[in-house]
Amino acid sequence: MTNLLEVRNLHASVGEREILHGLNLTIGAGEVHAVMGPNGSGKSTLSHVLAGRDDYEVTDGTITLDGQDLLELEPEERAAAGVFLALQYPVEIPGVANMTFLKAALTAQRKARGEPDLSTADFMKRVRAEADKLGISPEMLKRPVNVGFSGGEKKRNEILQMAVLSPRLCVLDETDSGLDIDALRIVADGVNALRSPERGMLVITHYQRLLDLIVPDVVHVLSGGKIVKTGGPGLALELEERGYAEYLGAAAA
Repeated sequence: MTNLLEVRNLHASVGEREILHGLNLTIGAGEVHAVMGPNGSGKSTLSHVLAGRDDYEVTDGTITLDGQDLLELEPEERAAAGVFLALQYPVEIPGVANMTFLKAALTAQRKARGEPDLSTADFMKRVRAEADKLGISPEMLKRPVNVGFSGGEKKRNEILQMAVLSPRLCVLDETDSGLDIDALRIVADGVNALRSPERGMLVITHYQRLLDLIVPDVVHVLSGGKIVKTGGPGLALELEERGYAEYLGAAAA
C-alpha cells in the first residue's frame, strides 16, 4: 500500500507555546485513521497544521503528501494538492451562495492542477447528485454559505464540499461536534460514501459514537502533543470504557 501522508517528528507552536512535540503519523492510500485524545492534546492543532493555518508555526519535522512537501505550500496550494479540512465549527459566508462558493472553489483547484474547467451543466449535475445523497435541498444550495444553517446542516454542507472537490486527504476535525444522532448518521454515510482506494481520511474525535458509523482502519491516541498508542478499531472501545488517564503521562516518557 502506498503511503499517502507522512508526518515525521512534527513540532508546532502557537505563539510561545509548543503544542505538538515530535508527532509521527503515516496514512496509506485507502486508509481511514482516527485520532482520539483528551482536550488540549493537540488534535485540532494537527488538523490546522496540515491545512496550513498561518498562526500555527512548524518549528521542526516534515509533512509530505504523495511525496510532496506540504510545508512549502500555501493553504490554497495544499487544497489544490488534495488536502481538505472539515472544521469543527464551519464558518458562515454572508452574501456568497453555496453554489457560487462551490463553483469558485472547484474552478480554482482545477486551474491550479492544470485541469480544464467543468461546464456549467456538468458542474450542476455533480453538485445535485451529491446534495441528494446528503439530503441537501435545492433551496439550501441557493442560500449563503452556512448562514442560518443548523449545526447538522453546516456539517452536511461541508461533506458536500468534500464530495464535490474530491480531495486526496480528508481531515475531519471533530465533525460530530453538536450533532444529534440523525444528523450524525447522515454525515457518516456521506463520509463512508467517499471512502476510496485513492483517498485517505483522518478522523479526529472525542467519541466512540462516530467511530461506530465510520469504522476506522487504525486508531491513534494523541496525548501531550504526541501519538502515544496505535491500534485497531478496538482501541476506540477501550478508550470509551477506560478513558485517557493511563495515557496522560505517556508523552513525557
